[in-house]
Amino acid sequence: MSARNNSLRYGIVAMTFHWTIAGLIILNVVLGVWFVNFLERGNPTRGLVVNLHESLGILVLLLSLLRLGWRLMNPIPALPADFSPAKRMFARGTHYALYALMILVPLIGWALASLPDWPLVLAFGAIPWPKIFYVASLSADAKKAAVGIIAPSHIILAFLLFGLAVGHLCAALFYHGLIRKDQILQRMVPGTDVTPEGVGRPSR
Repeated sequence: MSARNNSLRYGIVAMTFHWTIAGLIILNVVLGVWFVNFLERGNPTRGLVVNLHESLGILVLLLSLLRLGWRLMNPIPALPADFSPAKRMFARGTHYALYALMILVPLIGWALASLPDWPLVLAFGAIPWPKIFYVASLSADAKKAAVGIIAPSHIILAFLLFGLAVGHLCAALFYHGLIRKDQILQRMVPGTDVTPEGVGRPSR
């Protein structure tokens, strides 16, 4: 399988980015829900989970930026020819929103992790990580106010990202897999067959 995308399917690099980032996002949402709702402050497990959550969030940010750069250098496969303009706009708009949120959610999380006075160290103390200078340099009162804005924004956008990702998967599995019976999902799955006829199969 080619590393680069072609007119029919995504290459192995795009597939690796796609499935790795998807898995990390799901895991990080689970970790976030866990420590916010089930681990009390002062619980030593909470600190470990928060550190893992922050570490994975930065990893998602870096991988998403790399994925965006790879996508800009690699034209993506075309949508089915029988898609209406409205379907095209919806499909592309969903992809653009996913890319934006994959970058914005961890970026806001990074800002949130920049507020405490202690150093930001990822991977359980293995990787010192810089804070966002503007956020870290706020006064104590300004930081308290910022928490009330940044924290809920991070949570809301994270669930929006999760919801869009689930909707994206359902569209691939049910709309394309069961209704249209085309090969759109196979474009992003290694080892599957993709043909021009299969991708462009009209609705039945």
